[in-house]
Amino acid sequence: METNAILGPVATLALWSMVMWLWMYATRIPAMQRAKIDAKTMVGGTGKGLDDLLPAEVQWKAHNYNHLMEQPTVFYAVALALAIGGMGGGLNAQLAWAYVGLRILHSLIQVTVNRVMWRFGVFALASLALLALCVHAFIGFVVH
Repeated sequence: METNAILGPVATLALWSMVMWLWMYATRIPAMQRAKIDAKTMVGGTGKGLDDLLPAEVQWKAHNYNHLMEQPTVFYAVALALAIGGMGGGLNAQLAWAYVGLRILHSLIQVTVNRVMWRFGVFALASLALLALCVHAFIGFVVH
């Protein structure tokens, strides 16, 4: 069994996060120009401050990028721990791929139609996959 197989999903989610980063700026910068927002004169604030100034569809990309910086940090940590501990293959690799696939689907829902209940359902399934990875790591590192 390939114990580093879990690193494929890690690399995929990291790359997807960068795709969302590019998509965010590819839509946000032109929207800021259309709204006559001069970023050079802005002081302080957060991207959230643009929610009242830019179309919601533009901000959805930024919100999703922020989401990819939140819960996936747990995924990266547990996946790397499983790989280092020789437990990154088999079911754990499959769970990791499920998590990544569901997070990508979550992104696509959020940045296009942004139906909250669809997002929630996909997020909940992804969270269950992540929970299983965390339990497997706990059993492998703490219980054994």
